[in-house]
Amino acid sequence: MKVSNGKCIRTLSHRSLRANRTRNIVAVLAIALTTVLFTSLFTIAMSINDGIQQNNFRQVGGFSHGGFKYLTEEQFDQLKDDPLIGQWGLRRFLGMPSEMPFNKSHVEIGWSDANEAHWQFCDPVEGRLPQEGTNEAATDTHVLELLGVEPKLGEQFTVTFDVDGRTTTQTFTLCGWWEYDEAIVANHILIPESRVDAVLAETGVVPGQTTDGMTGSWNLDVMLKNGARNIAGDLEEILTNHGYQGQSSTQPGYIHTGVNWGYTGAQLSGSMDPTLLLAIGAILLLIIFTGYLIIYNVFQISVANDIRFYGLLKTIGTTPRQLRRIIRHQALALSLVGIPLGLLLGWLVGGQLTPVIIRQLNAVSNVVSVNPAIFVASALFALVTVLISCRKPGRMAARVSPIEAVRYAEGGAVRHGGKRNAKGVSLLSMAQANLGRNRVKTAVTVLSLSLAVVLLTVTVTFTNGFDMDKYVSNFTASDFIVADAGQFQTGGDAYNSEMDVTEDVISAIDAQGGITDGGLVYGKTSSALEFVTEEYYRSVWSKWNTPEQLDSKVHFMDRNEEGLLADRVQLYGMEQFPLDHLTVLAGDLSKLNEPGGRYVAAVYSDDDYGQPEMDSHWARLGDTVTLRYVEEYEYYNPDTGEIYGPWENVPEGANWVDRAVKYRDIEYEVAALVTVPMALSYRYYGADEFIMNDQTFIQDTGTDSVMYYAFDTTDEANPAMESFLADYTENVNPQFDYESKSTYAAEFEGMRSMFLLLGGALSGIVGLVGVLNFFNAILTGIITRKRELAVLQSIGMTGGQLKRMLVWEGLLYALGSVLLALVLALVLGPIAFSALQSMFWFFTYRFTLAPILATAPVFALLGSLVPLAVYRSVAKHTIVERLRDSE
Repeated sequence: MKVSNGKCIRTLSHRSLRANRTRNIVAVLAIALTTVLFTSLFTIAMSINDGIQQNNFRQVGGFSHGGFKYLTEEQFDQLKDDPLIGQWGLRRFLGMPSEMPFNKSHVEIGWSDANEAHWQFCDPVEGRLPQEGTNEAATDTHVLELLGVEPKLGEQFTVTFDVDGRTTTQTFTLCGWWEYDEAIVANHILIPESRVDAVLAETGVVPGQTTDGMTGSWNLDVMLKNGARNIAGDLEEILTNHGYQGQSSTQPGYIHTGVNWGYTGAQLSGSMDPTLLLAIGAILLLIIFTGYLIIYNVFQISVANDIRFYGLLKTIGTTPRQLRRIIRHQALALSLVGIPLGLLLGWLVGGQLTPVIIRQLNAVSNVVSVNPAIFVASALFALVTVLISCRKPGRMAARVSPIEAVRYAEGGAVRHGGKRNAKGVSLLSMAQANLGRNRVKTAVTVLSLSLAVVLLTVTVTFTNGFDMDKYVSNFTASDFIVADAGQFQTGGDAYNSEMDVTEDVISAIDAQGGITDGGLVYGKTSSALEFVTEEYYRSVWSKWNTPEQLDSKVHFMDRNEEGLLADRVQLYGMEQFPLDHLTVLAGDLSKLNEPGGRYVAAVYSDDDYGQPEMDSHWARLGDTVTLRYVEEYEYYNPDTGEIYGPWENVPEGANWVDRAVKYRDIEYEVAALVTVPMALSYRYYGADEFIMNDQTFIQDTGTDSVMYYAFDTTDEANPAMESFLADYTENVNPQFDYESKSTYAAEFEGMRSMFLLLGGALSGIVGLVGVLNFFNAILTGIITRKRELAVLQSIGMTGGQLKRMLVWEGLLYALGSVLLALVLALVLGPIAFSALQSMFWFFTYRFTLAPILATAPVFALLGSLVPLAVYRSVAKHTIVERLRDSE
């Protein structure tokens, strides 16, 4: 027969709570502390994530989820109304200025609709976006400052810029402006779409038939209805819905897509391999387990102290299920107080720690997140942890019989009849036996203490494993690199003779002294061609051209006697210093310097982790490369066959292609396959690359234009050189700019400090949980054994001996925690850090015992002092009083 006794159970639960106020305070604090742990970690994580995303968006240039690039107008009309698209924005790029005063700034001129302008952070604080049919333009305060124009509506300004290789000068009227944000890579001058079409017509540039493949084309950016969870998948599905694909540029219907890598969700979905899933799962389990340790201990102590009460309830007919419900009701009632308190305190703690952590970073915006997911997730984690933690104490209360409850002492009765130790009983052996009474409690306490040490070890190992040389080498190859300012600009002009680092610049730098080594990198400024198969040419250029465009390109290209296509090539001339900074994949780079030899190194691309992409070049070791140095071209009309001769004879607006009529062919042998540091490369792609030594380059190309001057300095001279170059490139010779290793080193140190601070905070919180568990274990062990300890004293054990026994118990806890931490670090370290090495290309695993050795004395001190402090409070009562209290 089912009896409705829910009200009775709730009444018993609430009255039991009111009878144990001290226990309730401890339990509420335990639940609150666990919630603080969750909330503070989630607040810091979400805040850093939001800050990283905000900074990423500025580097990307916008916060749309993704987009479709270089469309025709017809393709744009087909895609924009797809049901997966929540909002869309349209952009058409026109051109970029590169001459002074824009030689150190990336400025793009084009049209963007209202959505696109907003997503690009182009929201006018004064005025508005330009209207169609006008000569209006809107831009930011930095562009206006460079032009020397006051940010005042109605002001006119003139800009000279390049439109697919053709220079034009246009005048605009300022209709709106916004504040400059230095974190945003690209500045914009927004003009009406009608003005874009007019300039294209004026310069004779036809969208879809441009050399860069992008000028005047339609770029559709979108905000997806599904959010940022699977941007790449949604974009591909949109293409499939309309008969297109974005996987292979060699297949029909290819449209180039772009995923906004600024969204961390998009990054995770793109790299969600089993290792990363396991790492995320392990972190979540660790967080839950940490909270479980303290709450479980509190409820276990509570049940142990109230075990006689539960035994009496069973004598009057309370079922095991009802006892479990009583404990669960108590846990939920305590959670109603502890969880909200923990949410508030956790957000305040996280809010205070977040700015401190973010200040260590150069690439994170200072944002304290108030995302509701923080509080929902923290509350759910805390509630689940509470419910899990009270299950075992509930089962313990449900299993106990009334007689066992009356006789209950921690760990049950001491076993007798075992093998006696012939040497007698020592204080250490008694301490070991006491810890063995309740092995579960001992294991939980030892594990909670060791987790803090393991986390600290992981943090220190992780941050110490950050290899600054690996990190910095990804951005720069030497202490300083000097070049024309345009060479450091993303999307700037191709290298040309006007960007030469002149002898007077090099002499001014050398005159500062302190240079230990250095060298020049020469860039190609004359025309040179290589010969490749049609298959290889199509595989490379199909990424940016339709099959029809490729057919047209191939049709008008020159071929040699073997039928190979004459394609443009990029060449380097390098002195020994930059040659020493190349990564050799195969072959012998020293061959390049053999007297009278004709050797080259073929340049291969590498990925973000420094792994070479072996399909990025056709040349292999030992191959013969024929380079054609063109001294004269003739131009002709491909439609009529009419030969125009030199460039100056080509009629304006005529259709033309060129072919070499005067040239030198020189054969080289591929002596090595290499990758070039980005800092010493052309910094743009689109042609195969080969490297020669400096003298061979100058002799064969007939040019000696210096693209980079790279050099190292002594540590003492480094600050002075930094100061000199900053002043020289800003005030004396602003055509030039520089990069320095110290800039990236500071960024690296900031990032390492952030991880150290974040890991230290996590270790501190987990360490606090461990110390509280340790305190609870010692407190419970002494209180539940008050009568036993009194009996020992009554038969002759002195107070000093009793204290030493308790201290041994505490030291055994500490020793066990340190040994377990060592084992966990040794076993799990290589597994965890091998995953980190795949995620962070600048990480090198180096095991260290320093955190374990540093925390061992602290644990020993805790193991000594805590038992003494707890015993002192118990010893205030006489032996007789303690014997009576426990009866």
